[in-house]
Amino acid sequence: MAESVVNFVIERLGDLLIEKATFLHGVKQNVEQIRVELSRMQCFLKDADKRQDEDDSIRNWVSEIREVAYDAEDVIGSFTIKIATPISNPLKRYACFFNRASNLYDVGSEIEAIKARISDLTRSRQTYGLTVVRDRQGSSSIAFEKQRQLRWSYSHVIDDHIVGLQGSINELVAELMNEEKHGRVVSICGMGGLGKTTLAKEIYRNDHVRRYFDASAWAYISQQCKPRDVWEGILIKLTSPSKEERDHILKLREEELAKKLYQVQIEKKYLVVLDDIWSIEAWKILSPAFPSSGKGRSRILLTTRNKDLASFVDRSGLHEPRNLTEEEGWELLQKKAFPRNGDPDFIRSKDKEQLGREMVKKCAGLPLAIVVLGGLLATKETVYEWDIVLRDILSYLKRAKGHEQHSTVPEVLALSYHDLPFILKPCFLYLSHFPEDFEIPRRKLVQLWIAEGIVSRHHEAEGDETIEDVAERYLGYLINRCMVQVGALSSTGRIKTCRLHDLMRDLCLSKAKQENFLQTVRCLDEGMMVDSSSSSRMLSEAKSTGKTRRLAVFLPSDVDNLIPSKYKEDSNLSLRSLIYFHASKCRLVSWQLTKTILEFKMLKVLDLEGVKGPYEKLPKDIGGLVQLQFLSLKKTHIQALPSSIGNLIHLKTLNLQTISKLSWDPTVQIPNVIWKMEGLRHLYLPKWCGNAVDKLQLGNLINWQTLVSFPANKCDVEDLRKLTNLRKLVLNDPKHFNNLLKIFNPQNRTLSCLESLSLTSETLSFPDEVVDVTQVMLSCRRLKKLHVEGRMEKLPEYHQFPPNLAKLTLWGSKLEEDPMPTLEKLPNLRILSGWQMFMGKKMVCSNQGFPKLKSLLLRGFSKLEDWTMEEGAMPSLCRLEISNCTKLKTIPDSLRFVKTLQELEIYGCLFKINIGSEGEDFYKVQHVPSIVVRN
Repeated sequence: MAESVVNFVIERLGDLLIEKATFLHGVKQNVEQIRVELSRMQCFLKDADKRQDEDDSIRNWVSEIREVAYDAEDVIGSFTIKIATPISNPLKRYACFFNRASNLYDVGSEIEAIKARISDLTRSRQTYGLTVVRDRQGSSSIAFEKQRQLRWSYSHVIDDHIVGLQGSINELVAELMNEEKHGRVVSICGMGGLGKTTLAKEIYRNDHVRRYFDASAWAYISQQCKPRDVWEGILIKLTSPSKEERDHILKLREEELAKKLYQVQIEKKYLVVLDDIWSIEAWKILSPAFPSSGKGRSRILLTTRNKDLASFVDRSGLHEPRNLTEEEGWELLQKKAFPRNGDPDFIRSKDKEQLGREMVKKCAGLPLAIVVLGGLLATKETVYEWDIVLRDILSYLKRAKGHEQHSTVPEVLALSYHDLPFILKPCFLYLSHFPEDFEIPRRKLVQLWIAEGIVSRHHEAEGDETIEDVAERYLGYLINRCMVQVGALSSTGRIKTCRLHDLMRDLCLSKAKQENFLQTVRCLDEGMMVDSSSSSRMLSEAKSTGKTRRLAVFLPSDVDNLIPSKYKEDSNLSLRSLIYFHASKCRLVSWQLTKTILEFKMLKVLDLEGVKGPYEKLPKDIGGLVQLQFLSLKKTHIQALPSSIGNLIHLKTLNLQTISKLSWDPTVQIPNVIWKMEGLRHLYLPKWCGNAVDKLQLGNLINWQTLVSFPANKCDVEDLRKLTNLRKLVLNDPKHFNNLLKIFNPQNRTLSCLESLSLTSETLSFPDEVVDVTQVMLSCRRLKKLHVEGRMEKLPEYHQFPPNLAKLTLWGSKLEEDPMPTLEKLPNLRILSGWQMFMGKKMVCSNQGFPKLKSLLLRGFSKLEDWTMEEGAMPSLCRLEISNCTKLKTIPDSLRFVKTLQELEIYGCLFKINIGSEGEDFYKVQHVPSIVVRN
């Protein structure tokens, strides 16, 4: 990791020497000498990194190198803030001129001190016998990784690599469906990484289980057990309530909520999975909402690491999955390490098999360790490289004397970290910011990496790749190495969220603490916090080695102090990143955005998402954070921005979206200064922008990629012509849609990079003005997502649609002509959602139509009587929802041929559909695991 820090600082110093050459006159030569010396030092860091677990002296040497590199950036960074920041006031500029000599003297002295420290470290390097390690993991390491990419498998299909679980699956399915069983709770118990959640998922989606139970619900519990959140989520999932019923559930008192959830499980046959429940206390808190005994009816399946908990709940329902045998472990390792195993041209070396079997023995039969090891080996092409991995495992084992049987697992997981190219190590460590079981948004993670320079323009891009594309590629590398898990996927198949397994998160937290990468604290009382990098989660005073440069603060619901006192006393110049996480039911708290935060002048990231306060205007001192590159005020109560925010010329991401769950959306006053932020790439505006003296000017922000809630009434639509790199555009006011259409010209390909376009309405009624999207489609050929609200006379011809369109939403289009013959020809359409899309009586879907469609939602087709679907249509359909189609007579007969269909939901339709085993329509959908009908 120290290698990554030094590399980053070398790049940063190089940039400063170019960008601030005028201001560095007098110290430029010394800065260049520091950069050169750090470059030389970097050559030895790989050897030191590999050996720091062997020798405390080497570990200290690495730590000192890391700190001196950071300090060098601090010195130059703080100097440029004082000297190089543009000042518009002539008097202040005049005063700064006289301070310049003093500042140059100070920074010169500090640079000399840093040079002396580097010289001492250079001499001590010889004492430790550190040598230059030359391999393919240097600056070209990512290019080398790309050459191997085709050999890798993807972790979002990791559950398909099921080995050694079939017996447990059969046993647990039979137990859950046994109506003579007295206890209602079945527990899967075992250590982390044993595959408990994987086993539970296989049971949850088992065809026999889906048919047997009326409905099922899944809830993640984790260490932070929040009973109301759990109960609400389960009840909503089991009962599929209408909007009014949902609102009623959300207003219930906790005891009423628990009683209602308890009652529905008595009345019907439901399956509830409680995943990762940690303690008996947590079960006692949750249990009032769950029947725990009595024959038949609903069942609870829980996963836990706590055997005492499983025995306490129901000893007869305890199931402990076994560790994999060596043969099973080798089978699993092959699936991860040899993704081309099924390729007829693939040859597996006997030498690799021998080495692989030796490594499997060291994993103690733990599936997670084998999967992670397989992900590591998938990047190793030669027998020599496999032999090095085996030797690394053996060297770790020699250090782990006297540990229990499974103590080797952390070492196996740590191998993947140490094997990462230095560019990827900080990307992985950054994930330590996020809470346990947190679904990490891919888009936000990428923006944070870029804001801190972890991924920068210095990193190699292919073709027309943007820096965001490079960051997403890096995330893909971590996923392919099985260090990060895929959460949700978007409609286009891209990663939407990711997460860390508990054991991998423990490794991430441990390495982040060891490398002084991040301090993570949970505020309880003043000066007290939970040290989240400790597996015991015990209360302790926050401790850190060196300066604190990143701080993740976890707020309870009633905190009134945003900065723990320990960090108020720390050096203001050291903090680069300040990110807050808050309790999900955080009430309004009485704090103000004090100058304490605004004094951290080196801040690059300030994320206040969800931290609510009674203030209305952001303090004008925010303009002093000139290094800021990421600022999120999402879901705060800020209602006005100061004009000084225009000073944030380096800002890349600005999120001003207001609270989405309120019945009202406050207007946010935005001054006409956004045009000054020339580095801005991602802007998320509130739904309503306040009145401005002049229209907001946006046209010169040519780097923009994301513009959400474009205020057409406050901006000149013509400005959009200049945003040639825009990829995502959301317009919340369709009455300006026709004005927007004027800028689209198929010949000029205006907004030709656009991939996602949303033209939505914030009201419940759809605009009646006729819209024509033909020009948009011809101009924006890269579109993958399109959401349009408003009446259409006809659809464009199918060949006029963008070829890669994956998600299409048409609300209120009220087409008179059947849209299916056109839409079914779109080759890559995966999601089609229509609300009042078609006003005709008959709709036809042809054989081989909709070849890749996975989700179809038909809502409010109020005149539709007959829906004909030919055999062979929609061969990939997984989910079908029909709601408020009041004249539809029945579902299509040919649904029986759609073997991929997993979910069928029918709401508010007047036709009677008998789908029970004796029903006349059962043969059409008897293969569908989940069916919900509410007339």
